[in-house]
Amino acid sequence: MPKGHLHRRRRRRRLLTLSLAALTLATSTGALLYAWPGGIKFSAATGPGPGHGRGLSQNGAYSRAQDGSTAESILAHYYPGATLTEIAPVPVRVRLMAQDDSTLDVESDAGLLVAGRRVIPGQAAHLTPTPTGADVVITTGCDGEVLWEGSTDDPWVYPIYEGAARPAEEHLRLCGGSEYRGTLGVALEDGAYRTINYVDIEDYLQGVVPAEMVPNWADQGGTEALRAQAIAARSYALAESRYPYAETCDTTDCQAYPGTDKEDPRTTEAVQSTLGRILSLDGCVLRAEYFAGDSGSPTIDNLELGPALSEFPSPAPQFVDPQLPVYSDPALPAESDPTAPTDSAPPLPDQIPWEPLDLGDQSPQPVTESIDLISNSHEYNHPSTPEASIKPTAPSATNAPSTAATPAPPLTPFPLQTQPSVTVTTSNSH
Repeated sequence: MPKGHLHRRRRRRRLLTLSLAALTLATSTGALLYAWPGGIKFSAATGPGPGHGRGLSQNGAYSRAQDGSTAESILAHYYPGATLTEIAPVPVRVRLMAQDDSTLDVESDAGLLVAGRRVIPGQAAHLTPTPTGADVVITTGCDGEVLWEGSTDDPWVYPIYEGAARPAEEHLRLCGGSEYRGTLGVALEDGAYRTINYVDIEDYLQGVVPAEMVPNWADQGGTEALRAQAIAARSYALAESRYPYAETCDTTDCQAYPGTDKEDPRTTEAVQSTLGRILSLDGCVLRAEYFAGDSGSPTIDNLELGPALSEFPSPAPQFVDPQLPVYSDPALPAESDPTAPTDSAPPLPDQIPWEPLDLGDQSPQPVTESIDLISNSHEYNHPSTPEASIKPTAPSATNAPSTAATPAPPLTPFPLQTQPSVTVTTSNSH
């Protein structure tokens, strides 16, 4: 993930707490909403409404969608002068704020990989960050008998298979908490513990969009508002660069992201139908802020710019050879003792033929023109990069997980009593 450079002092988006009335719906999303005739809105339709007033108005987008506007025209209205651009999916690192100053305690229904070892279902891994990686303890359940403990320079917990759009049983679950796609890891910030979710941007958005908008809007003519929200949220995340170890966070100081807790098929479809589409300006990703209330004079003059588009990979053409089999998960080796080191890796999803998701009429259409309604008057000089990398790398201040570092499940069980404790004290090589 590119490091990103913002050209003005960061202004954190702080949404005001809404005073909302409870409304019970037949297709309830679990949210407390303000009831309006003919639809659901977050705030009154007049006045500035809650929020900072910059970028997309969520209420306004919903009303425009009901009136027949497309996501593209909604974005053109709220981000005048911006350009719709398409990039290939990239990962993003998210600081899980509720985990601050806590160890990372994680389990998975399908098992997980940590410190070169496979942790089978019914067992959990506990990571404490160190200056060179993490101390690791493997237990029965989240608080049972200690099965193994040691140290590693790879402070990440991996799902049993890497790759985006993995099934629910492979997600990583915080002990007593939420589930997350991607990998989970730990870092130190001035001696304080931090937890990071390293996740594909499209998987991340499946958690963000239903937390920032109401999935039920899709049933009331608001599908295009959800699609506009997905593009804005994707742009916002990729323009962020808040910490040495993570680009963004999971609260409304950044974007609400509760892991998989609120994922909904309607918002997932909105994300998938806008795959890779972002807003840009002057060759950089636009930090596309948004808010709940209504906006009277849309402008992007107050919005910051993130990394240059050249730091992101271009989207690859997607096609399928009809002679190739449809992707299916390879069989995992037999479950074995988690104290046994791994010695071979299972095939990864990106090494197996696949078919792109059939999105039907919701597939994004090629962008043939810019949304150039006014010019941005701010001067901005992006730091020069002598060698632009096709695949951006993580900042050196923290080590990011990689396929090469992924531990592999063992093929042969080893008796618990024959395995010595292994402590890795070498320096970080990532």
